[in-house]
Amino acid sequence: VDTLDAKGFIALQVHSIGKNTTLAGEKVYFKNIRIQTGNIQPTVFHKPLYVVNNIPNYLCTAEKQWGWTLLFNGINSDGWRGAYKDHFPKTDWQIKDGMITVLSSQGKEGGNGGDVVTLGQYSAFDLSFEFKLTPGANSGVKYFVTLTEHNEGSAIGLEYQVLDDALHPDAKLGRDGDRTLSSLYDLIPAQKQPRFVHPIGSWNTGRIVVYPNNHVEHYLNGIKVLEYDRNSPAFRALVAISKFKIRKNFGEAKEGHILLQDHGNEVSFRSIKMRTLK
Repeated sequence: VDTLDAKGFIALQVHSIGKNTTLAGEKVYFKNIRIQTGNIQPTVFHKPLYVVNNIPNYLCTAEKQWGWTLLFNGINSDGWRGAYKDHFPKTDWQIKDGMITVLSSQGKEGGNGGDVVTLGQYSAFDLSFEFKLTPGANSGVKYFVTLTEHNEGSAIGLEYQVLDDALHPDAKLGRDGDRTLSSLYDLIPAQKQPRFVHPIGSWNTGRIVVYPNNHVEHYLNGIKVLEYDRNSPAFRALVAISKFKIRKNFGEAKEGHILLQDHGNEVSFRSIKMRTLK
């Protein structure tokens, strides 16, 4: 679902062989090329599939049919409040031009305005969101945030890391890259190639899927970059060697809020939507 051109050429590609001279003379053949341009009827999918929807803050008919809802309407802060607050932060967050943006402050965890969380709490879900980083920025999307710790800095939860890996020093900390973009912060590194990541200043699409059996997946721009089983012995072993080892039953809450992190750097979000899973 997009706003791109509705028509265009059909192309057959001629690809360079580069420096691999052994491919000289190789051929690719095409045949039975046919197209239908009229009397086209939409095909009904018989089960919910993830829809690539490039229209910001918009749900198409299929998404509505399959139970997706917008967590951010693109207009105001309805459905959100500050972590440990009863209202949306009055400073350091901006809702404008269809984006919810944490503004730059001192670059510290917890920022000035503080994190924002959903009013609702969720257990099994498919969460999709778009994010846009500024150079050197750090933020995150957290899930299973209970707000019971009342700690200083950012609220505690499992975190889909949102980071400029090239410029922010956090990318080189932790273990084996487990603080880089789309990783499960300080626990599991994302297995991604540079080509998976859209440039700084462009929109990237993140996705977190938590199944009813506690199997979890992280995606970046349509590519699955990690998976794990929440509450499993393997998960608890990772927690035991992480910064969260001091947190009893870290990441094992039955349900929790979704959180957008204020880390003191400018980062924008939009098209935040969710489908609950049963």
